[in-house]
Amino acid sequence: MSEMSFEQLLEESLVTIHNGEVVEGTIIGVKEDEIILNIGYKADGIITRSEYTNTPNVDLTTQVSVGDKMQAKVLKVNDGEGQVLLTYKRLAAEKGNKRLEEAFNNKEVLKAKVASVLNGGLSVIIDEARIFIPASLVSDSYEKNLEKYAGQEIEFVISEFNPKRRRIIGDRKQLLVAKKAELQKDLFAKISAGMTVEGTVKNVTDFGAFIDLGGADGLLHISEMSWGRVENPKKVFKVGDTIKVLIKEIQGDKIALSLKFPEENPWKKAEANYAVDSVVTGTVARMTDFGAFIELEPGVDALLHVSQISKDHVEKPSDVLKVGQEVTAKVVDFNSDEKKISLSVKALEAPSEEVSEKSEETTTEE
Repeated sequence: MSEMSFEQLLEESLVTIHNGEVVEGTIIGVKEDEIILNIGYKADGIITRSEYTNTPNVDLTTQVSVGDKMQAKVLKVNDGEGQVLLTYKRLAAEKGNKRLEEAFNNKEVLKAKVASVLNGGLSVIIDEARIFIPASLVSDSYEKNLEKYAGQEIEFVISEFNPKRRRIIGDRKQLLVAKKAELQKDLFAKISAGMTVEGTVKNVTDFGAFIDLGGADGLLHISEMSWGRVENPKKVFKVGDTIKVLIKEIQGDKIALSLKFPEENPWKKAEANYAVDSVVTGTVARMTDFGAFIELEPGVDALLHVSQISKDHVEKPSDVLKVGQEVTAKVVDFNSDEKKISLSVKALEAPSEEVSEKSEETTTEE
């Protein structure tokens, strides 16, 4: 056998590679956008930034170091410049897909950072395998702005796995629904009507506020916000406020709340504060054709009948009074059972008028 040349001996000592083959090598050079790998072949392998990761603008010098060993997949044996073009991310994605397939079959809960916010959903990456979470599966309630999830670590499950169609769907919603159901069960097991609990204002409407009690929402109706009168809930509460509320009633999964704590009921002291014949001052709260309702204090209104507004004839209360006007009157009736108080301004004017009339009668007789 003839002697082989040095080049032939070297050629024989080197490995042979093919497209699609997985190779292992040692990193002999790293740039910001390129990794050079000695794979035991006559040419070095090159891994570009775009073939290392799906994450944009990554500085590869912060990811690997010279001397590190790593596996990669051959994309092209000759890239046209005598080098071997390799991919790390595609090999990692294949392994990632196997990982996701196992998670799909086992219904495993996965955790990952949101890589990007897309039109209609979120994209997350696990081992270079990309998962899409549609907007409808991001939360258990409508999310108008998904940007808040950018870079946030979230939990989800794989609800659909079809790598051939490049369709791997994540679902965060079902985890939130399941967690809420568990919290709701725990909440209803420990609450009852009459209890005072703490909650967070979740939403405010014209008719009331929804309070998150930690597992279920309760409705604090506008009529239950105060012993007094609340015109606009949005001027009283804002989303995120923490408040203590009274559980008024529980019907099925509906919870009615109140801020009318019994011990603060102003009618408890009303009989002493507004006894018959006492003179009181209040503010006109509202008017009808038959009289004006005077707020003596938040939660305690009294009726000033149209016939008791003045010694002179008054057709309608609105002819002489206006909402917000301060009125001083005499208590002429108090009904604790029906929580009704009757007032009279006329009663304060009558004595002096009677004295004047008697004086006129005496003068006439003389």
